[in-house]
Amino acid sequence: MINTHADLLNRNCHPARDALSADEAARLVALLPGWSLENGKLVRTFSFTNYYRTMAFVNALAYLSHAEDHHPEMTVTYKTCIVRYNTHSVNNGQGGLSNNDFICAAKAGVLFHSAAVKQ
Repeated sequence: MINTHADLLNRNCHPARDALSADEAARLVALLPGWSLENGKLVRTFSFTNYYRTMAFVNALAYLSHAEDHHPEMTVTYKTCIVRYNTHSVNNGQGGLSNNDFICAAKAGVLFHSAAVKQ
């Protein structure tokens, strides 16, 4: 069971078939500062000082997404990147949230605070 932010960081993504319940998603989002649940997705807006820092984060997140084989929807502007996670494969392809979304969100938060994209 995932009880802490560290639990999320210490896990890797695995194929998921069942979506999390609304209660479980609410419990897990509480472990992720800055993230919220919006329209069935896990969402956070990351802000940067310039375009270079924004793109450094986007590229680092692309690497993480490839490594975890779990890819977010991203909206990129000059100084922001909005990241939205959900799992398309759960609920017989209807989509929803899985542990994978929360695992990747936790790791995205670490990337944001890393030296690679430091403000």
